This record gives sequence, structure tokens and C-alpha cells, in this order.
Amino acid sequence: MTIYKIIEDNIKIIDRALDKYVNLESKYERVIYESMRYSLFSGGKRLRPIIAIKTFDMFDDRKEKVLPYAAAIEMIHTYSLIHDDLPAMDDDEFRRGKPTNHIRFGEALAILAGDGLLNLAFETMSKDLVENTQSAEEYRQKARAIYEISQYAGCKGMIGGQVVDITAKPDEMDGERLYYMYEKKTAGLFQAATVAGAILGGARDEEVDLLRSFALNLGLAYQIQDDILDAGEDEDIDKLTYLSFYNLEKAKEAVQNFSKRAHQLLDDLEGRDTSFLRGLTELLVDRKV
Repeated sequence: MTIYKIIEDNIKIIDRALDKYVNLESKYERVIYESMRYSLFSGGKRLRPIIAIKTFDMFDDRKEKVLPYAAAIEMIHTYSLIHDDLPAMDDDEFRRGKPTNHIRFGEALAILAGDGLLNLAFETMSKDLVENTQSAEEYRQKARAIYEISQYAGCKGMIGGQVVDITAKPDEMDGERLYYMYEKKTAGLFQAATVAGAILGGARDEEVDLLRSFALNLGLAYQIQDDILDAGEDEDIDKLTYLSFYNLEKAKEAVQNFSKRAHQLLDDLEGRDTSFLRGLTELLVDRKV
């Protein structure tokens, strides 16, 4: 089976799960659920939940165990995009070729839709913890996965990266601060997905650590490749990116170095089928769009 087919099949699985979890319960909630679902089902690539599922698959084949957590990570990612697009943040009017949430529903509902998705993510995970846990060890795994996801999504992770993005003045930003922003804002949810999948699958601590480092390198390679692909657009809006500090050749070299390091870390996972993560790494760093 090709990597494209694996991705396609897993997108269907994730979309079915999201449709179940983000479902209207009463007529009074209709508009907020419409707003949440508008962004959640707007054509996202589902990279992070796919990474969670396929990392889990390396250790356990009971996919239903990881689905609530994979879906929750996509909810968190989507909430961050809704809030990023707001006038107080990036002030974007379009995402994935469609009007952004606040353009479609207004700023107030967009804020609440983001809040709703973030809360629903933790409701989904904690409900699974309470209702579907069979042993003390499984309880520990699920609680640890929730903790890791919360760390990567919070002020020490994605939110912290966004703070740097919106508060740093051009003359204050440098390569070190940019790296911090990319590590927290972009790589953080890649790490959350990978680490949560490994923990829920029963990976050993040393395997979790290797995968954590793998996801960091994958996330950094992914973001710098994004900068390369968006170079013209970013210049037009005065956005600070990797290319604001390094030339194109240095950027391409960085992508290859982070990608190479990601592969090396997978080499150390002896006895595990890392073929999907390897294929995905190559796909993401070689993409043209």
C-alpha cells in the first residue's frame, strides 16, 4: 500500500471520529457547532492525527484506543488556526481557499468556536479516560498522554510560540528566537501527536524520547520548507521567516539536515516498523505546495 493510500484511509477514519465527537446536541448550540465544524472540515491534511495513529500502530494494533486522542489533537490544531486568523493576531481573511471563521461567522463566534474546540478536545480525552479504561497501566498511559498534549498545546508550547510571533519586534527577532518560535508553535503539535501515540501504544520511555526528538526535527524541517514555498507571499506582508535571516541555500540545507536527523532517530528504534514515518518525512520535506 502506498503512503498516499495510507494517508487517504486514515483521513477517512479521522473524519468519521471528528464527525462523531463534534456533533450538534440541541438547537440552541447550532450556530457554535456550525462554526466549529466549518473550520474543522475545511480540507485540512490531518497530518497530526495521522502521525498519532501511525506512531501508535508501531506498538499496538487496536486503533480505537488512540482515536479520541488523535481527534483531540486535530481539534486543538484547528482552534489554533481559528484564533491565529483573527484580526488581533494575523488578520487573515482566507484559509484553504475559503473565508476564515471570523469572516464567515464574526469575531465573537470565531473566538468561541476556538474555545469550544479546545475544551472539547480535553472533554473527548478525559471522557475516554473515565469510561474506557480497563487497567491501572492503561489509566497511567492515557493520563500521561493528556498531560503531554496539554504541555505542547499550552504556554510552554504552541501558545508560547504564538506569543513570540505576535510580540517580537523586527529588530528583536533573531535566528535563536525564530527557532524557539518554530519549535513551540509548529513542531510542538507534531511532538504531541507522536509522543501521545507512542505512550498510548505502550512504548518504552527510551522509545518515547527518540520519537519526541524525531517529531521535533520533522516539525522544524516542515516549517522551514513552508517558508521556502511561501517566500514571495511572506515578503509581501513583511512576515519574519527563516529566509529573513538565512539565504535560500541555507534554508534548503537546514531542511535536509533536520530531515536527515529525523531519519537517524528512527534508525535507533530497533524492531519497530518506522516505514510510514520515514515516508511521511520524505513526503513533507519534498513537497512543492
